[in-house]
Parts: sequence; C-alpha cells; structure tokens
Amino acid sequence: MTVDPTQPAPTLSPAERAKAAKAAAVEAARVAAEALAAADAAEAEALAAEQGSTPTANGKAAEIAAGYASSGAALELGTVVLDGVTDPAARIRIPLATLNRHGLVAGATGTGKTKTLQGIAEQLSAAGVPVVMADVKGDLSGLSAPGEDNEKIRSRAADTGLTDWAPAGHPVEFLSLGTEGIGVPVRATITAFGPILLSKVLGLNNTQESTLGLIFHWADSQGLALLDLKDLRSVIMHLTSDEGKADLKGIGGVSSATAGVILRALVNLEADGGDTFFGEPELETEDLLRVGPDGRGVITLFELGAQASRPVMFSTFLMWVLADLFQTLPEVGDIDKPKLVFIFDEAHLLFADASKAFLQQVEQTVKLIRSKGVGVFFCTQLPTDVPNDVLSQLGARIQYALRAFTPDDQKALNKTVRTYPKTDAYDLEKALTSLGTGEAIVTVLSEKGAPTPVAWTKIRPPRSLMDTIGNDAIAAAASSSTLSAKYRETIDRESAYERMNARVANVPAPAEKFDIPPLPADLPDLPPSEPDGPSAAERIMGNPAVKSFLRSAASAAGREISRSIFGTGRRRRR
Repeated sequence: MTVDPTQPAPTLSPAERAKAAKAAAVEAARVAAEALAAADAAEAEALAAEQGSTPTANGKAAEIAAGYASSGAALELGTVVLDGVTDPAARIRIPLATLNRHGLVAGATGTGKTKTLQGIAEQLSAAGVPVVMADVKGDLSGLSAPGEDNEKIRSRAADTGLTDWAPAGHPVEFLSLGTEGIGVPVRATITAFGPILLSKVLGLNNTQESTLGLIFHWADSQGLALLDLKDLRSVIMHLTSDEGKADLKGIGGVSSATAGVILRALVNLEADGGDTFFGEPELETEDLLRVGPDGRGVITLFELGAQASRPVMFSTFLMWVLADLFQTLPEVGDIDKPKLVFIFDEAHLLFADASKAFLQQVEQTVKLIRSKGVGVFFCTQLPTDVPNDVLSQLGARIQYALRAFTPDDQKALNKTVRTYPKTDAYDLEKALTSLGTGEAIVTVLSEKGAPTPVAWTKIRPPRSLMDTIGNDAIAAAASSSTLSAKYRETIDRESAYERMNARVANVPAPAEKFDIPPLPADLPDLPPSEPDGPSAAERIMGNPAVKSFLRSAASAAGREISRSIFGTGRRRRR
C-alpha cells in the first residue's frame, strides 16, 4: 500500500489517539527499562574488568533486575540466579522509600533467614535508620563486631555484586526484658501494657480477657496505679475477698471463679520471673529512635533474659513497643527513608493462640503505622504462621527454602506459591524446595508501588560477625551504655499495692458497746408509716431521660478505658 504525501493525514478519533499514545508510552517504558538494565550490566562489567574478569550478563536476568531499579537509596539484597547461574550484574534491591510497606522473611530452620536480617539491619544503620530487633537465639550480637575475612565470604560477596566488601561493626544497644538479663534492663507498667496484651501473656481465653479488662476499669476508676504484678494481684485479691464482693458485683457481675483463674495465672507469671519485667522505670520508646554522632542508626537488640521460659511475653512486649510508637509518633506520610524499622523474629509466637481482639489490633497497628514512617518485618518459618489480614499488608517477600515432607507441608507450599506474581522464569513450587542456603525467592514493591518480578536471589553476606560476641562482651557494652544509668535501678513508688494495704490497715474496729438503760414502757405511739412505694431517689433514677444520660456517661467511661490500641493506658507526663 502506498501513501500519497499530497493527501491530508487521516483524522483519528480521541479514543484512537489515546490508544496510540498509550502504546507509545508502553514502548518508551520498555526501551527505558532495557537501557537501565544495560547500563547496570555495563557498570558491573567495567568493575569486573578492573579485577581481571569479565562477567556475561544474562538477558533474562537483566530483565528481572530491571524491575528492581531504583532512582533513590535502596537496600542491596543480592543478585539474580537463573538456571543455576548467578549473575553479579543483575542486582536485587528494596527501595528505602517502600520499607514502610513492611515485609516478610520466611523459610525453614538453617536456610539463612537470620543472616538476611543481619544484612538488612546493618545497611539500614549505615543509611541512618534506627533498627529494633528481637535476638531470640542470641546470635545477632555479632552486629556490633567486624566480620571474619575469609575466602568463602569474599567469593559470595563477588557473586552478589558486593565488590567493596570489608569487615565492619555497627552501633548496637543491648536491652534485656526484666532485671535478670545481661543487657540494660527494660520494663513496662501493668497499666501501660493493658489488658489485651497481658491476657496474651497469661494465656487467658476470651471470657477471662474481658474480665481482666473490667478489673483494669475498676482500678482506673478508683485511681489505683497498676505498676507491677503485686499491684494487680492486690486488686484482684480485694475483689475476690468478702470485703470486695460488692465492688466485684458493681463491675458487671464478674465471676469470682474467673477472677481466681486470673489471679493464679499472675502467680505463675511471677514465679517465672515476670515480676522483674513489670514495673518502673518504664521504657521510653523514643530511646529506640537514636542516630549516632557519625550519622549511623542505632540497632537495638532485645534479648529474653529471665523471660526465656515465656517467649510469648517477649514477642508480646515487642508488640507493645510497636503500639506505643504508633501512639507517640507524629504522622509523616511517605518519606525517602523510614524513621525506624522493626523486626519481629520468631513471629509465630506473636500469633499463636491469640484472641480475636489481639489479632484485630495487630492488623490495625501494622496497617496504620506506615504513615508514622515505621517499617515492620516479620520473620518466621512458614508464611501461614502470619494471619492473612496481616500478611496482606506486607509488601516485601523474602522466602527461603520450604520443606515438603508431610501433606501439611505440601499444602503450605502450594499456598505460598499462589501468593507470588506469575513468572515464566521459574517453576516456583520446584524452586522453593531447591533453594540453597543463603538463597531466597524475592519480590518487593517498586518505587511506584507495583510488585517486582519474582527473582531467585543469592543473598549478600553481612559485613559484621555472623556469630555471638559472648555474654561478657554484651554485659560490658550494656554497662557502658548511656541507657544503663537511666534504667538500671528499679523504682517502687506508691501504687495500688500500698494503697490497698493502707485501706485494710485503716478499717475501723467494731463499735464499742455501751450499757444503755431500757426505754420507758409508756412512750407515745409512733406515727403511721408511709405507704410502700418507690423513694424519691428511685423515682429519679427511673426517669427515662436520666437513664439515657447514665448510659451515655457509661459509654464515655468505656471509651476512656479503651482509649488506645490494645486498651493500653496513657503515657505519664515526664
């Protein structure tokens, strides 16, 4: 077909023009992505040429890596593996600006999850972002010391595009739950912890959790400060005593048997060392948002201390810290890098046997805290350990090898495969059972908020020590910390325990009896009694308008008690 240049061009409809413009934009985006991937490959080739080797960039690997290109600062996770070959030029990144969309690190024991968290934490620190981590197994203390320089580490660094690898330590703060650990002791008050989180620690059912909430309400209405376990224990003992029966009945007819179950759970918690954790001085969460003089973010490691027998308390405490950050931090919206990244290791402990109220509040916290500039990463063995409503909030996925030895394992594997974007580069079911140590299937959110292509990734090695530094070194670091003087000594001020004991001590003695002579028998008759009927007070209370007012007041009181996430109390003014 020939076109006569002298004839005017055909007129396109608005729909046809829009379609043509869209096609042109798609083609331009494809060309730009290919150009960026080619530039990355050329850069890697030039660096390798300086070292005497020339890598060959795989076209498909470069295409995958193009989806991870970032115009801003990013965490370097590793490089693409395709058909068993690692391409150092095809880099996999997570933009810092998307870390407040949260993430999941999952995989079987021994596949490399902890070392990935270590590498993420040190890169965040170098970028000036504080990090909070749970050191459940005690092997993350090596973040504070330079790593071991050996040929194996150098080889992995080269495979993953880390041409400037060098050992380096990072600023680390060591904190312990309670006063019996080796780190700086941290505590929370019972009032601040709240009834929902405390019910999780005590293993209470829904009915008992509701009862505990009413007990908190009664103590609050009486002005009784619940700072430590003995405060709450003294309140429950009062409510279950003969003197407190009227008070117990006045908070909704709470069963004394249910209150007794809660009391026994408190005693067991106290016997397990919980009394060393609840109290004052309470942890101020702003101490977790520090940046050192050199501009590096401080990495805060929480170790279990005396709470090793109750790991649920450990994970629940971290949830309290996150909820407190949500309450205290201002709204910042989308920013270039997060103000803090929070990492939950052994996240299954947080969700196991959790009540509906607890799970709802976790979901709400994770969903809303991103606007405060906080990113949250959950680390566990199976993605199914995390409830679907929470899992749907996690933008980054770093999945290590899964085992499929049982029908349940196979079911979990199938579910995991279905959560990834479609890919023609890998058979995901086969890949997830074939990953080597330190290799993961990755997809994250790009800077535009879209999922990146699925990438079999060889993860970069940390620069810090991949081992513990030992208890002596941890204790020495904690003693020299600026936080030690602030939190080391326990404060026991007047609270519910002292006030309840004083109330018992001030109960008046029975009235003294006197010998009073009998009244004379010829006294005049008493006037006739009023007919039976409601008193003036009863008639007032029966008024529908008064009833409506009282219901409104009760609702307002209820809202005041559940005034924050998890029903935790307000922070005291400092």
